[in-house]
Amino acid sequence: MSSDRPGRPADVVPEGEDPRQAGSAADTGPLRPSGRRARRGGGGGKEEKGSLLRELPVLLLTAFVLALVVKTFLVQAFFIPSGSMEQTLHGCPGCTGDRVLVNKVPYWFGEPEPGDIVVFEGPESWSPEVQVAEPGNWASSSLLWLGRAIGVAPPSEDDFVKRVIATGGQTVQCCDAEGRVTVDGEPLEEPYVYENTPLESRAFGPVTVPDGRLWVMGDHRSASADSKHHIGDEWSGTVAVDDVVGKAALIVWPLDRIGTLAAPDIQGTEAAGRPMPVSGPAAVAAPYALGLVGAVPLTAWRRRRRARPR
Repeated sequence: MSSDRPGRPADVVPEGEDPRQAGSAADTGPLRPSGRRARRGGGGGKEEKGSLLRELPVLLLTAFVLALVVKTFLVQAFFIPSGSMEQTLHGCPGCTGDRVLVNKVPYWFGEPEPGDIVVFEGPESWSPEVQVAEPGNWASSSLLWLGRAIGVAPPSEDDFVKRVIATGGQTVQCCDAEGRVTVDGEPLEEPYVYENTPLESRAFGPVTVPDGRLWVMGDHRSASADSKHHIGDEWSGTVAVDDVVGKAALIVWPLDRIGTLAAPDIQGTEAAGRPMPVSGPAAVAAPYALGLVGAVPLTAWRRRRRARPR
């Protein structure tokens, strides 16, 4: 005897009634998804995991490229190749010294100030402080360029790091009665000087710095080939502001020397409105963090495009 109600086909279930309780053909097994869900099947989790793994290289590459962009325009790491800035910065000929983070932002809005430690491209008349064997093929050159961009390769022979002593329009010379460098007749306060040049060979100038140029000297005065050593060249030893890469703001390696680099007011005049330098350990990770933050939405957008039905 059939259990179906009169007037209702056996395979028809009223709305709201569980087919497994209806005694119809639907009680032969569990409910099955239909349409797109059925086509996906039970492997959706594996497909999603595989998709994420495939996207990971793209995410990392995008983050790396964005980090390079940040370093090109915001900050960049440099090795200290020589001992010309001892004891502020450690370095030695033929070895890898301190690694510093150079902040490019302050000089978007102004020019270097006396007391700043700057990295710059030296004039042609300046002899390199370190000899670097440049690669002879494009592949090695590309790797070296990349290493320098992220601060894991020695700097170019043209890169120098010194402290700004005087700027355009100022007159610098040495020495006063106590053997100090003077700017516009006033002695500088230079607590950072290490192993000064002997007094009998310390004198130079006076030199009036042309507009748009800088007079720079190393903190290790007796071992620095700086503006004083090039006083006889075309620009009287000065370097162009346009050749400055940025302001050395932070020592990031080795770990026991991590710390900010001070820019003392060596001329005794507080400069109002100077941009604050990037400082603190967070500055080390900032370019990579910004790159990753930028890469995530780009990668997500790319995934949405690929998943869009065609």
